[in-house]
Amino acid sequence: MMQRYVAKISGPLLDRIGIHIEIPAVQYKELRGGAAAEGSAEIRGRVMAAQQRQRVRFRKTGEKIYANAQMTTRQIRTHCELCADAERLLERAMQQQGLTARAHDRILKVARKIADLEGAEHLTVAHLAEAIQYRTLDRSHWP
Repeated sequence: MMQRYVAKISGPLLDRIGIHIEIPAVQYKELRGGAAAEGSAEIRGRVMAAQQRQRVRFRKTGEKIYANAQMTTRQIRTHCELCADAERLLERAMQQQGLTARAHDRILKVARKIADLEGAEHLTVAHLAEAIQYRTLDRSHWP
């Protein structure tokens, strides 16, 4: 059984769903196993550190925003630079899935957030691929 989680990114004028993630049910053996899972405090710490990275990034450039979700197209171009391999991956995804300019920007914002959660300064192919995967799930499983 799959559980659905929806992260909501709120803006000043509209509430939009930023990402949909399907989470498989936890298997019994995993619940009873000895492996230590990441706790809520550790997750909260990573999220708070990512939020701080965003605030610092935007403050350095004099932007009057505090989160990736608020970036304009110009800001996305500045803060979401892609290497050649990542650029090709995004171009291929755009063409194969018929994605819009809005989807392009959303993918880059999510990839930037993934990188921030990992503490990475630059976007990698892996960050972009994960963001594209979330967008694909959004298009294929949600009306």
